Amino acid sequence: MECNCSGDDRVADEGARDPIACVRRLDLGSYNGIEMNSNAERPLSNRRKGRNRPLRHARRWLPYLGAAAIVGLIVAGLWPRPVQIETARAAIGPLRSTINQEGKTRIKQRYTVSAPVSGQLRRIPFKEGAEVKAGQTVVAVIDPLPPTPLDARARGLAEARRDTAAANLEKARAAHDYALSELHRFDKLRAEQTLSAQEWDAAQWRETAAAKDQAAAQSDLRQAQAELDEFTAAQTDPAPFEVKAPASGKVLRVFEKNARVVSAGTPLLEIGDPTNLEVVIDVLSREGAAIRPHSRVEFDQWGGAKPLVGCVRLVEPAAFTKVSALGVEEQRVNVIADLLTPPRQRPGLGDNFRVEARIVTWQTDRALKVPSGALFRQGDRWAAFVVVDGRAHLRFVKVGHSSSTETQILDGLKPGDEVILYPGSRVRDGERVTRMKI
Repeated sequence: MECNCSGDDRVADEGARDPIACVRRLDLGSYNGIEMNSNAERPLSNRRKGRNRPLRHARRWLPYLGAAAIVGLIVAGLWPRPVQIETARAAIGPLRSTINQEGKTRIKQRYTVSAPVSGQLRRIPFKEGAEVKAGQTVVAVIDPLPPTPLDARARGLAEARRDTAAANLEKARAAHDYALSELHRFDKLRAEQTLSAQEWDAAQWRETAAAKDQAAAQSDLRQAQAELDEFTAAQTDPAPFEVKAPASGKVLRVFEKNARVVSAGTPLLEIGDPTNLEVVIDVLSREGAAIRPHSRVEFDQWGGAKPLVGCVRLVEPAAFTKVSALGVEEQRVNVIADLLTPPRQRPGLGDNFRVEARIVTWQTDRALKVPSGALFRQGDRWAAFVVVDGRAHLRFVKVGHSSSTETQILDGLKPGDEVILYPGSRVRDGERVTRMKI
């Protein structure tokens, strides 16, 4: 590259050595007498600076634009948005209040058959579920216990006791004969009036005592003889004792299945009619106080497709203490309900089966109701949020009866009001809300 500068030799030499420095000096007008022939001959650096001047002005505004964008994003992020909510409408319809608890079935009349006498029980041939008829079916047979075998020494002692009893009987007879003859003599003396009354009474007493001693001796002899006769080889086996069913039904449980020696009063088996059922429902004592006889009861989860229908017959007058699964002591009471559903519509339902019971304590066909999830406590009052023009408004309400999912509204709402379900702490009075799309 050559420099076209004109001037003194010093400038020309520098231009020859450094053409760019020469161009800069020409651009700044540092040297006099240097002119450009045309715009096309302007130095390259000046042309680049002219083209970059608008870009420099644009870059000067970039920091301000970035700061404005950041501020806009922050404002947009902090700007309050409508709370997404779920809503439901207050409506008029049927409502009933129920007490839901677990229960178990129980046969109304159950009979425990016990051994009436001690003896050798034969094996009971019946199994659980076998049918029996009252007074006809023999459910158990008890044989008398066999006598204990006697050894020679024991037999000798028994014979000695018999001989002693026989001798005592002869002695008592002799004493009685003597007392009786003496009484006859005293009778004659009394008739002749030569005997005092005291001696006559003493003679009568001796005769009576001798007669009693003779009777006792006879009893001792019979007892000793019976002990020996019990173990004689000629003794015949006594007849067994048969136990018959006290009621018709089915065998519920067999306590003694195998043959063994039993004592009187030992339970043998249990009999009942599985079609004649009642349900025992365990409820809290405060709930039992609100239950009235003849209240309707529905039973679910018993194994069938349709619920069973029952009626409360009795609320037991005495409660009991029960420890819950959380370790809390609770006062509970049993509610007894009769099954009204015919046995043919509940096949397979038997004794001690678990059911889910719903006891109806109150019901109506027309009640203003809302879902229970829309109500919450505000101090000592019930309240709900109502959606009006896209905003939540707090309303205090007066509630009545409730079911497991719905609550009766006595005051504070009207049919068609849109209430917020499960508002929690995220919804406040006057806050903008939007319905959640599901």
